[in-house]
Amino acid sequence: MLNKKDPYMLLSIVNMKLRDEACSLDELCKTYQKDREELEAQLLAIGYKYESNNNQFIAE
Repeated sequence: MLNKKDPYMLLSIVNMKLRDEACSLDELCKTYQKDREELEAQLLAIGYKYESNNNQFIAE
């Protein structure tokens, strides 16, 4: 799931998975065995941060 070459594709996939499959970022990371801090850092690098109220990454 983590695509370091195209962070915008990663953003799209993660937000889709959050919308369709997971009720939280923690649940998504656990399901796909990914490090939450690494994922958040990758998306923060392009100006997006996780918003728990909406369960999605949004532009800062």
